[in-house]
Amino acid sequence: MNNNYRSFFGLTKEPFGTDIRLSDILETSELTDVKDRFDYVIRLGAIGLVTGEVGSGKSTALRYALEKLHPSEYRTFYITASSGSIMEFYRQFVDALDIHLSSNSKAVMVRMIKKEITDLILEKRMKIILIVDEASLMRLEVFAELHTICQFEKDSKPWLPVILAGQNSLVDKLTWRSSEPLASRIVAKSHLQGVDIKGMKDYLKHHLSIAGVDQMLFDDTAVTAIHQGSGGLFRKANHLARGALIAASTDRSTSVNAEHVRLASTEIF
Repeated sequence: MNNNYRSFFGLTKEPFGTDIRLSDILETSELTDVKDRFDYVIRLGAIGLVTGEVGSGKSTALRYALEKLHPSEYRTFYITASSGSIMEFYRQFVDALDIHLSSNSKAVMVRMIKKEITDLILEKRMKIILIVDEASLMRLEVFAELHTICQFEKDSKPWLPVILAGQNSLVDKLTWRSSEPLASRIVAKSHLQGVDIKGMKDYLKHHLSIAGVDQMLFDDTAVTAIHQGSGGLFRKANHLARGALIAASTDRSTSVNAEHVRLASTEIF
């Protein structure tokens, strides 16, 4: 793709990227809602859910909530779930904790995980948080057993709050009878969905300003086309908006319209 569009529009960096600073994240009511529930889950040492369609901003919401926590007080462990067995999940957790084991025994792994968490809490005075992203990929056997990793001192110490993030099917998996012990620990749920057209316009303006342009480059037809083409979901909106800017610069147009968005849509899924 032609990179000259940045100089054509006076953009100081690649627009509509995901690698933005915490201070540049657009604060919305949905984002603060996730943060409030996130804090509540941590305070209780319970389990919370963050669900939404692909590209709805789950990862950004988690990052926003996590980076508000003081690093000297909290220790976060982040796992990207897979469709593997419960043993695979434990191996991922062991790696996240930087525990070196020669044994593949489930009992040994669970014991070492709990010992490491207990030491961090009692000796280093840290508060622990486990984030499981893409949790909707996990097998039902993982949902059936996952709650046991949260049990400390005969389940009397809520030392390991867990945030499960994933697509909408995550909720379906939690309704299975085998998932009931885990589901019973859930105290808060956040669901992210596509923004309305006003929210999309605000989002586009905000990301243009991050890239160094204060004026609105997308006309109303372009905003409508991006909103409709993305379903209000940010990831696809990013691709459409960036592609439309490229199409407009190729057309030597200083304003982006619906036709430029249409051209951009032919390049993405």
